[in-house]
Amino acid sequence: MAAHDARAIARAFAPRHPLGNRWDYCYVLSKLRSDPLYPGVLEALRGSQAPLLDMGCGLGLLAHALRHDGQRQPYRGVDNDAAKIRRADGVAHRAGLAASRFEVMDLATTLPEHRGSVAILDVLQYLPAEAQSALLRRAAAMLDGDGRLVLRMALADDSRRGRISRIGDRAANWIGWMQFRPRHYPDAASLRTLLEQAGLRVSLAPLYGNTPFNNWLLVAHRA
Repeated sequence: MAAHDARAIARAFAPRHPLGNRWDYCYVLSKLRSDPLYPGVLEALRGSQAPLLDMGCGLGLLAHALRHDGQRQPYRGVDNDAAKIRRADGVAHRAGLAASRFEVMDLATTLPEHRGSVAILDVLQYLPAEAQSALLRRAAAMLDGDGRLVLRMALADDSRRGRISRIGDRAANWIGWMQFRPRHYPDAASLRTLLEQAGLRVSLAPLYGNTPFNNWLLVAHRA
């Protein structure tokens, strides 16, 4: 993402007091500058007016990126980290983010009701294999109208990128940024088969950017 766009979005996460905690601001700025995730997701969703459910939304950064991109579809973010949801909600209110709401929800035990588009970004590997399959089937059933299913995940393989991704995910848990250790990395063939059996047309492409990670972007819609 262009530096000026990254700074414009990150400003919403800056502390209100000059001596306040700048962790979220620095994290958001660094992620937007270095990670190709948001340009890829914005392009995948562009043109759709379907309400979006962001499963595992974290700080709600996708909602800010969508609005900065001019996308106005209703947004609902859910995450199991209550502290992140509290901060996401506060930042969204201060920024005047339109048609956006946030809820605490553990996707390993609870799946929300929704019709529209679904984003599941950097979440799958934190769920057991059975929970992943259940989540994806439920997400596929949620698609409505011109809704899209957008996934970003590290895929299971023995490549150098795959090893680095696993180390990075464990480190995120160790420093407390992620509440859980990775449980299961999906493979491309299984993902494609499950979603095609659910009646979706699937495209899958690497989303490495300039990062060392084994990240891929999957976009699916009703066939």
